[in-house]
Amino acid sequence: MTVTTPDFAHDVAAVREATERLLVSVGKLDDAAVGEPSLLPGWTRGHVLAHLARNADALANLLTWARTDIRTPMYASSTARNADIERDADRPLAAHLEGLRESATRFDAAADTLPRARRAFEVEMRNGVVERADRLPLRRLAELELHHMDLGVGHTLDQLLPEFVDSELAFLATVKFAGHPDLPALELRADDGRRWHTGRPDDGGGEVVVSGPARALVGWLTGRGDGVELDAHGAALPVVPPL
Repeated sequence: MTVTTPDFAHDVAAVREATERLLVSVGKLDDAAVGEPSLLPGWTRGHVLAHLARNADALANLLTWARTDIRTPMYASSTARNADIERDADRPLAAHLEGLRESATRFDAAADTLPRARRAFEVEMRNGVVERADRLPLRRLAELELHHMDLGVGHTLDQLLPEFVDSELAFLATVKFAGHPDLPALELRADDGRRWHTGRPDDGGGEVVVSGPARALVGWLTGRGDGVELDAHGAALPVVPPL
């Protein structure tokens, strides 16, 4: 199964909707809750929120690069990225909400001003990953949905929209983990009959077949699920490398 050309306008709208859902959840917190641990080791909820705001700006930088053909990296450096997250993590709830809204507005503006003719332009993400501009909204959507879960505020795998689950599973299988040297050769089987081959090439030992609900496959592959609903057909469920 291959990754199809994204529906850019549809995906931008999905990002806006996911942002609103996130803001509703975060708006129910208070300053003390922002400082509590998230589900990500070593990060408070404030770290997650700071990262989400800075990620919106980073992806807006890439959309600007695609529009102007002037190299505009996501972050000035990895050190600067990490420092910005640490700087903003301890802010009060009101500042986090403002940061999320303002960065979302900047992302929207960058998406809205990207000409159709520039959507196939390729930009370089962190760690040298090359991506088409019209896939950046899907990248942002994944950040929003997965980190919404990481906040530990009740947003779970069961609440992910089926459309997101489908697009994210296809991306993980055909792009993120395709050929990955640290993941054994896999055949993923969703309960609805869809199948993907991913992981490192089969060396003759055969693929590990992992089957189950699509959302459980997404949870396992992203480190947001324990895989209890999955069946490895007699084999141990492989350990998935971090995203």
